[in-house]
This record gives sequence, C-alpha cells and structure tokens, in this order.
Amino acid sequence: MIIKTDGIVIRENNTGEQDRLVTLLTRDKGIITAFVNGGRNPKNKNVAATGLLCYSDFSIEKTRRDVYIIKEATAKEVFFSLREDIVSLSLAQYFAELTYELAPREESSTDYLSLLLNAVFLITKRTKENRLIKAATELRMLCLSGYMPSVVSCALCGSFESENMYFDLHTGEIFCDECQRASSLHQLSLTTVSAMRYICFSEAKKIYSFTIPKEDLEDLCFITEIYLKNITGRKYKTLDFYKTMTS
Repeated sequence: MIIKTDGIVIRENNTGEQDRLVTLLTRDKGIITAFVNGGRNPKNKNVAATGLLCYSDFSIEKTRRDVYIIKEATAKEVFFSLREDIVSLSLAQYFAELTYELAPREESSTDYLSLLLNAVFLITKRTKENRLIKAATELRMLCLSGYMPSVVSCALCGSFESENMYFDLHTGEIFCDECQRASSLHQLSLTTVSAMRYICFSEAKKIYSFTIPKEDLEDLCFITEIYLKNITGRKYKTLDFYKTMTS
C-alpha cells in the first residue's frame, strides 16, 4: 500500500551501512517511523527531503509486515536558517521531541503538524521572542493532547477573576483570592492568566499573536514548562540543552 502525505522529520537515526530510519509527524497518519533506503548516500534523491526538521511531501510504502519505507520525498521547506543558530536549532529540536511524546500514532494529526510548522517558522523569522514561542507551543500542544489546564474560572467558586489568581502546577486548576488555600499554589497576575486563556482558546493561526510584559512572560514560561513536566512525567534532553544554550 502506498501512502501519500506531507509531514516533518522529527527524529533520524542511521541503520545498517547505508540506510537511515526517520520518524515523521505526518498529516494523515500521525507519527510513523520509516526507512530511507540508501539514505546515507549523498547521491540519494531522498536525502535532502528526509533530513531532521525538513517538511516534505512523502510517498510511503507500507509493507505486509507493517514496515514503512519512503519511496519518494520532495522537500517543501528545509529551514536552512536553523542551522545558522544553535539556540534556534535546539529550540526546534525540543519541539520535535515534545511532538514525539504527545502527538498520536497512526491517525490524522493536522493540528499538531500545523502547530509544529508554525512554531519552527516563527523561530526562523525571529519576529517573536523565543520564550513566547516556547511557552505558547508547550501550552497549546498540551491542549491538543487532552491536558488543557482549567483556566476559565476558579475551580471552587467559578469566579472569572480576582486581584490575583493561583495556579496548581499539578492539576492545572486556577483559584481566586478567596478560594486559594494551599501554599503550593503558584500566584499569577491577571495578565498571565489572560495569556494562558488566549493560547488555549484562540484560533490555531493566532496563538502567537499577543504581547506580554517581560515579568509576566517569565512567569508564563515557568508555568507552562513545569506544568508540562508534571503532566507528562518526564524530562526532555533537548530542553535541558536549550536551557544550557540560553543560560
């Protein structure tokens, strides 16, 4: 069976003497792992279109043993400028690792693909601060995968806002001044709460279209990262490397 779809390469490994094994986030089949026969040969016609973080059109054969083999790949966007900046590249690789963790297998993943592509494109454009792109991508990807925090109103009384709000970094619930009781809750400004609501509920193409003061952006970045780690229960090597590059 031949599958034709577009997607982006989120992982790559050498296998055998000449072949490569790549993991793709595809529009129609979600995350799949496929062989690129002869993919380590520079003369192979599919080499350029199957590199890490390349967005391409793919013709993929699924064998009777449920093995995927890339028969043909045509690059649509290779994001050359990522290779010119180690910070940008490390952030894009973190998004790729995050996608591998959260995106579905063997089912349509249009929303995940659009999110990843938009995030990587914005990194290369450098029109938005990387911290804003990171926070918005983390939170929106959690929303897509069923882990949207409950930021509409106070979890106890239903109040939309109070002078300060408080976020539970484990459950994703918010509480107002009157209802917060636990010392472990993280205090947020209304500006940060509004930004979280915007990321969660705005149209996909608009989730990065907001501005936020520096101190609130720092808080937003802290919240989305810690909540992500708590929800997924794991660490991310690419995130650690990115933070090393930006420290």
